[in-house]
Amino acid sequence: MGRKDASATKAPVEQYRKQIGRQDYKKNKPVLKATRLKAEAKKTAIGIKEVFLVAVAILVLMLAFYALFYLNLVPSSESREDSAD
Repeated sequence: MGRKDASATKAPVEQYRKQIGRQDYKKNKPVLKATRLKAEAKKTAIGIKEVFLVAVAILVLMLAFYALFYLNLVPSSESREDSAD
């Protein structure tokens, strides 16, 4: 019976540790929140690598369209020879 009663009450040292832990958590809560927000912002930010890849893709598309139109508008060498005769 003595054991049952002893386990029901907590030692004052354990209560003191829990109280300090709660106070410490309250103090660190804004710091933890700021750290979490900073990590999320870093994760969602657009990096230089992605911007560079998009710019290169747009440049390649523009060059492809330019080459397509250039090849269609410039008369070929066969048609130049026919018109010279």
